[in-house]
Amino acid sequence: THAKMATVSLGFNIDSPRWDQSTFVGRLKHFLNITDPRTVLVPEEELDRAKALVDSCRAGLVPPGSSQEQLLYAKKLYDSAFHPDSGEKMNLIGRMSFQVPGGMAITGCMLQFYRTVPAVVFWQWVNQSFNAFVNYTNRNAASPISLRQIGVAYVTATGAALATAVGLNLYTKRAPPLLARWVPFAAVAAANCVNIPMMRQQEIINGITVTDENNSELGLSRRAAVKGIAQVVLSRITMAAPGMIILPIIMERLEKFTFMQRIRVLHGPLQVLLCGGFLLFMVPAACALFPQRCSLALADLEVELRDSIVAKHGDKVPYVYFNKGL
Repeated sequence: THAKMATVSLGFNIDSPRWDQSTFVGRLKHFLNITDPRTVLVPEEELDRAKALVDSCRAGLVPPGSSQEQLLYAKKLYDSAFHPDSGEKMNLIGRMSFQVPGGMAITGCMLQFYRTVPAVVFWQWVNQSFNAFVNYTNRNAASPISLRQIGVAYVTATGAALATAVGLNLYTKRAPPLLARWVPFAAVAAANCVNIPMMRQQEIINGITVTDENNSELGLSRRAAVKGIAQVVLSRITMAAPGMIILPIIMERLEKFTFMQRIRVLHGPLQVLLCGGFLLFMVPAACALFPQRCSLALADLEVELRDSIVAKHGDKVPYVYFNKGL
């Protein structure tokens, strides 16, 4: 036991990433690990035990007999279920590990029921409710947001999605059938451009905490918030794109076959399953597009903040760092 404990505790830092976060492949491995949909099934008590283990490890108290594999699994569970800023347990629906089961059901239904306006309205509303939950859960926790602001963000994003979806749905009545199948993606992309900035407006208004590379706080930056949020918007659109663009082409081809016309009742479940296949890879790939710990050159900061950093630190801080959120 003592030998095992020594191998774990000597130089083992539970917070240092297992894979190089400066490369896309390293980030992809990291997010494949923490967005693993199987972690959704882990009982609450096990998640709490994982958190206790991670906390004791951070305090330098590795429980005797712990193997490195146990500690790494505890960290995987911790990362999948607890907020990186606040350390609070996130609601199940808002976790990135729930993106595959939640996203596949909703996206599959959006792609299946795109023909009538009531169906388009209902599924876009369901999708925006899900997105609002996810965006709120994964916001930068240092920037509080009021219930009123959440309500405004939700209503605005839902309005943008519905206006895009219904408008394009009517417009594509005379267009080729495939264009109509792409309407849900256009609506999702439009809504993401509204939902995420609105849900995280406090960060844009007040700025988010930026630090030096040793995590010492330097001040608040609105420009850092804008960069982080823009990257999250791009990631979310990328997450949805392959499934919502390629799957309609596949279904358009498949539905020409006689056997597919006989089993219309299975088209919905088939689209849900195929969406799941796309999302299994696209959720971690989209999260990995940009580093979680985002950086911004000193020269790109607001003048006041830049001047105060230079006054305190001289030219020792060429870049500032911040958590972009997910």
